Amino acid sequence: MRMAMTFGFNQVISHGFGLFLFAAMMPMMQSSIEISSWYLAAAGALTQISYLSGAMALGVIGHRIDSGRLLLATGSLTTVLLFTMAWLNDPLVMIGVLTVLAASAAMSWGGIVELTTSYGEEKRTATNLSVSASGTAWGCSLNGLIILLVVPVLGWRSGWIVASVMGLVTLIATMYLLKHLRSQPHLDNIKVTKALSTRELFSIVLRERTAFLSCLMLFLVGCSTMTFSTWLNTFLAQLNLPSALGGYTWSVIGFTGMVAGFFIGKLADKRGHSLALLLIFGAFALGLIAFTYNPAKFVMVAGFGYGLMYFPVWGVVSGWISRRYSSKSTMQINGIGMVTFGMGGALGNLLAGIVNENTGSLLDVFWLIAALSITLFALATYIYATERQVKRPIARAI
Repeated sequence: MRMAMTFGFNQVISHGFGLFLFAAMMPMMQSSIEISSWYLAAAGALTQISYLSGAMALGVIGHRIDSGRLLLATGSLTTVLLFTMAWLNDPLVMIGVLTVLAASAAMSWGGIVELTTSYGEEKRTATNLSVSASGTAWGCSLNGLIILLVVPVLGWRSGWIVASVMGLVTLIATMYLLKHLRSQPHLDNIKVTKALSTRELFSIVLRERTAFLSCLMLFLVGCSTMTFSTWLNTFLAQLNLPSALGGYTWSVIGFTGMVAGFFIGKLADKRGHSLALLLIFGAFALGLIAFTYNPAKFVMVAGFGYGLMYFPVWGVVSGWISRRYSSKSTMQINGIGMVTFGMGGALGNLLAGIVNENTGSLLDVFWLIAALSITLFALATYIYATERQVKRPIARAI
């Protein structure tokens, strides 16, 4: 669990702070820096492109880099850039820093996947990865504490300094963890695993069942979750619902994500990855269907389903991939999966913008998101059914 928690705090720094702290503190920063809507749009687009670029680079060349050094490098870079944000006044320079942080975050998660599948217990792979992935939820919660407790007293610049100090502590803890992992005698017997060439990687993603389905799942997850998170508050405002309702919903999402990683990962390791996928996608679909039918009554139910699915799914899918492929190959395939996730999110937001512009309502968009969630549940049902069919002949032979 020490490894999972340490890697989880790396997610706090890289994703919770590196990707989401700016958006959380932006209203406070506008009081002293002129940040227009154009800058915000540019930051959103460029960080998305940068994250996709980092994920693609991870898939193509990540296997040539030692994952321990990669994690320390991204942690060091993120810590320095978080500290730098406290002293910047030019929005354009801030956008440049945020762009680098996004690419660093993508590569950091790839290093975590490879290290966990290499050094962690095989029977706890999904648990370790899901707990680590839930670090993003912990980071979002810490963002709220920074805004409530630090910024009102010391100003928004102090928020970035606190984040960088936490980054430094996490970096030191990661260094000690890696030293400990590599000094254990039984790890000397770990065999060096073959990485995939770029041609082999794309061939496997397109042709082999596990790799293809994992990337397809992450595409659908991106298309549904990124669209949901982007347009939720706007949809609630269109319905003239209290703005506090959105705040409560995001609190439910964060709290659910913080605890879901351990329990869903445990379920995947004990009962199978396909059952865990069936549960989280089923909860996500039910929540969205109920929410779209009656937004005011079921918005927090949708938030619960979102938190239960979004944060653990990264660990469950990576653990599922690692059952078939080596640690290096798992990292590469996961990198391509992150690219498909980003492409799905970009497509979903584009379609939502077009629908909202033409109809003036987001109701059809959320019905579309609900349909995507049902597709995810159907895909998980297919995986669960086919894996049970594979196990039955084995049981009969025994």
